Amino acid sequence: MADGPTINTIAERAGVSIASVSRVLNGLPTRQETVRKVMAAADELGYVRNAVARSLKSRRTHQVAFAMADVGNPAYLAMLREIQPVLKAAGYRLVLHSTDAVVADEIDVLHSLGERYVDGLIMSPLRVTEAHLQMLATARAPVVIIGSVPEGTRVDNVRADSRTGVRLAIDHLYALGRRRIAMINGPLDTVPGAARGAAYREALGDLGLPYDENLVQIGDFYRPEGARAVAALLDRVPDVDALMCANDLIALGALDVLRAAGKRVPEDVAVVGMDDTDLAAASWPSLTSVSLGSAERGKAAAELLLERLRGVDGEPRVVTVPPRLSVRASTAGPGYDASDPGYDAAGPGHDGAFTSGPGHDREEGGR
Repeated sequence: MADGPTINTIAERAGVSIASVSRVLNGLPTRQETVRKVMAAADELGYVRNAVARSLKSRRTHQVAFAMADVGNPAYLAMLREIQPVLKAAGYRLVLHSTDAVVADEIDVLHSLGERYVDGLIMSPLRVTEAHLQMLATARAPVVIIGSVPEGTRVDNVRADSRTGVRLAIDHLYALGRRRIAMINGPLDTVPGAARGAAYREALGDLGLPYDENLVQIGDFYRPEGARAVAALLDRVPDVDALMCANDLIALGALDVLRAAGKRVPEDVAVVGMDDTDLAAASWPSLTSVSLGSAERGKAAAELLLERLRGVDGEPRVVTVPPRLSVRASTAGPGYDASDPGYDAAGPGHDGAFTSGPGHDREEGGR
């Protein structure tokens, strides 16, 4: 047995036919006593079932991939916590890819679908390039994109409404009396950076506030880069009284810099993040943040993909998750009462929830 045990040796050890061993190892209906004998013999002989061989025969791997920019980002972890149980309940294992938002890596993941190592893919790209669109058009397995894609792209799509989310935050800051509201954004060539930057400019215009390029600082969607961007902004405009940050990691970097600069939050500078991750409630001070429904988007993406894997055909579906503003101490101050339903956007006591309303129905994707 230099090459290891086979179904023949298992059949001999178990005292059953080769056909019975094959049925048990492939999960086909078999008498429980036969299953017990075969599995006991397989364990004794150290037999490891070859999942690759089975997948070649059935053309199913019972695996699904999830490709994201940064596995350490709490927004993606919130998606993952919802994707995993939905797929597990349907009998699928989850394979993770952290691409660092490198387009070539994402294209490679899409290309590898032709190798049949997974039955389907959920992907959340920060950038959607022509190369992405070409690979999506010829994908060899079902794909669901979390984030915005161009109109006409024939792929199931779960998106956030980050434009409305930014508007909720800017309206909140304005109601608190803030007028020097700066924007700390990620790269403008990304889907969320472009959407959130445009929404900031639009929201200021709707409130009658001038757009000032000096109040905009571009960094990246990570805490250290956020801190560097805020430091550069404060050097240029030290009288800023509010920061609209494109995600929670940037906002946490902002809190670090403001604390080091002796700025009080929110008395001197109010701070709002986006994503409403677990870090927002745990920060000091606790961070007001716009939830873009990361968990809801993850669950919706998994459910859409399962429908395709079960053979449901039809036109591509688009699911948009509405945003929600969670108000905490970084704008409302340390004395706010999160249980008081009488709080409005102008002061302490809010119950932590603003949702989109009339006039805020623009749909934009993003992480």
